[in-house]
Amino acid sequence: MTLKHSLALVLSLSGFVAAQQPLYGQCGGIGWTGGTTCVASATCTKLNDYYSQCLPGATTTPAPPTTTPPPPTSTTTTTPGNPGTTTTTGPTTCTSLPSSINLTANSKLPDPFKFISGARTATKVDWACRREEISQLFQRYELGAMPPKPQSVTASYSGSQISITVSDNGKSISFTVGVSLPAGSGPFPAIIAYGGMSIPTPSGVAILTFNNDDIAAQQSGSSRGQGKFYTLYGSGHSAGAMMAWAWGVSRIIDALEKTSGLPINLQRIGVTGCSRNGKGALVAGAFETRIALTIPQESGSGGAGCWRISDAMLKAGVNTQTASEIVGENVWFSTSFNQYVNQVPVLPFDHHMLSALVAPRALLIIDNTGIDWLGPESVWGCQKTANKIWQALGVPDSMGVSQVGNHNHCAFPSSEQGDLDAFVNKFLKGQSTNTNIIKTDGANNLGFVDSTWIDWTVPTLS
Repeated sequence: MTLKHSLALVLSLSGFVAAQQPLYGQCGGIGWTGGTTCVASATCTKLNDYYSQCLPGATTTPAPPTTTPPPPTSTTTTTPGNPGTTTTTGPTTCTSLPSSINLTANSKLPDPFKFISGARTATKVDWACRREEISQLFQRYELGAMPPKPQSVTASYSGSQISITVSDNGKSISFTVGVSLPAGSGPFPAIIAYGGMSIPTPSGVAILTFNNDDIAAQQSGSSRGQGKFYTLYGSGHSAGAMMAWAWGVSRIIDALEKTSGLPINLQRIGVTGCSRNGKGALVAGAFETRIALTIPQESGSGGAGCWRISDAMLKAGVNTQTASEIVGENVWFSTSFNQYVNQVPVLPFDHHMLSALVAPRALLIIDNTGIDWLGPESVWGCQKTANKIWQALGVPDSMGVSQVGNHNHCAFPSSEQGDLDAFVNKFLKGQSTNTNIIKTDGANNLGFVDSTWIDWTVPTLS
C-alpha cells in the first residue's frame, strides 16, 4: 500500500472514531465533517439541511444525511482579512478561495451557482461548497472576517435578562440581553431583536432585545473600532459593525444553549431589525446557521438591496442610497469595501447572494415601496432573484418578499400582518401555513425585468 493510500485510509477512518459531540454541539449537516454522535444525554437533531445539533434527549443516533455525505475530512484556510486566525469548514472536495482573484466587470447580477473557478453547482453538496465560497467572498471584500468561535462563553439568567461573558485569547467582555417571555411554561420560540422589536410581537414568542450598538458602535464614520467586539479582538479588526453584530447574535445563541431555567426552544430562533438594524439582521441570518427565521425590515441598500440595481436607479435619476454613499455614512462595512464602491460591477457577488447564505433556512424580506432612498426597486429585484436559490434547493416557499408602501419608515402596515404571521407560524411555531409570498404593490414590479439583470439559469440541485 502506498503512502498516499495509507493516508487516505487514515483520513477515512477518522470519520468513524471522531469524539462524541457535547450537548448543543454541531453533529451533522451538508458540509459537516466532524463527529455525528452525541454524548449520552443528547440526540443529534436535524435543524436544517446544513445544521444538526446535539439537543437534550435519550439516544445518540446521528441525524440521517440529507444527501450523499462528503469525505470525512476537512480543510483549514486562513480567514480572509484577519491574518493569523483559521477556520475549519467544508469537505475537502471544496476548493479554497484563491488568495488572488481576477475581478472582471459584470453589470448583471452575478450567477450564485457559478464557482470562482467557472464550474457550476449541480448538487446540494456542491451548493454547500459554493455557499462557503460566497461567505468567504463577502468576508474578504465587504463585511470583514467572522472570528472563530471564542474559547469561552458563560451565561446566567435572572429576572428579565441574560448576562453573557465571552473570553478569548486572554481578554473578556460582558454584555446583557433583555428577555420578555410570554405567558405559559414553554419552551417558547424566540426572536432576537436588534434594538427592540419594530414588527408586531407575535403571540407565544419570547423576545430577546439585543443592544447591538454596545457590541459595535455606529454613531458615524468616526466610530470604527469602538464597542465590546473590538475590546476583545482589537480596534483594527477587519470586521465592520454588521459582522461584529452577527458575532454577537451567535454569542447570544451560545448563551441560550448554556442557560438553565430559560424556557427557549433552541430549534425555533428568529432574528429581526429595521433599517440599519435590518441590514444587521440579514447578515446575522446569513452567517449563523442556528437561526431558523430571518426577518429584515426595510433594510435597503447594504441589506436586501443589490448594489448594481441601486447604482442603476441613481443613474436614472432616483435619489437612492448606493455603495459609494453608504461607506461615508457609517462603519457598517469593512474598510476593504471602500476601494470597490465606485466600481461595483467588479465585485464577484451582490446582495441576492448575501440572502443566499440563509438558504435553505427561512427568510422573509419586509420592505416599503414608498421611500426612494431605501431603493424599493433594488430590494424587489434583488430578492426576487434571491428566491431562485431556494427554488434550486426545492424549498421556494421558505423565502418570501412582502413589499407595501404608503407608511412611515419602520412602521408596520396591518396589510402585512398575514405575511408575517404565516412565516412565524410555520418556521417558529411549527404550523402548516402558506408561505408562498413574493409580492409588491409597486407599479409594474417596480420596473425590474429579469432579462435585464439575469443571464444565468436555475439548476435543480439533487
